[in-house]
Amino acid sequence: MRKTDKFTLLVVTFFGSGLAKKAPGTFGSLLATLLSWPLLFVSFPGCFALLAVLTFFVAIPFVNKAMADSQTEDPGWIVIDEAAGIFTAFAFVSPETLTGDPWMLALGFALFRFFDILKPLGIHRLEKLPRAWGVMADDILGGIYSGICLLCVERFLL
Repeated sequence: MRKTDKFTLLVVTFFGSGLAKKAPGTFGSLLATLLSWPLLFVSFPGCFALLAVLTFFVAIPFVNKAMADSQTEDPGWIVIDEAAGIFTAFAFVSPETLTGDPWMLALGFALFRFFDILKPLGIHRLEKLPRAWGVMADDILGGIYSGICLLCVERFLL
């Protein structure tokens, strides 16, 4: 980690949240969730989808660089993938639902962590993609599964 430049480290640790001594992925996901709250008040439909796609593609070269610099594959301190996954999950529900029922943010966080940790339903297979693609893609799929669950809650329970 020390061999990479500060800007790359800032990006891949999602503003330093990945530097937590324990559960860096949880801290990265939590920061993305907390940042989502104020975004809801200035966002537009599709904002989280756009944010997820931008985060995914902007992160790829930074993650590749950080892994090459540190000579590691998918180290725990790289958590920009968790942020992209959280943004993906929130893209499935309307901003009005998230602002009207803020507990949905907590549910989205919990669902994403469930899918990210257990990696069911093919998520684990995506980790086998080369380099940063594998680091990022499994979290996007976890975000998709989380988003589908949130959408079901929005449609059938709210």
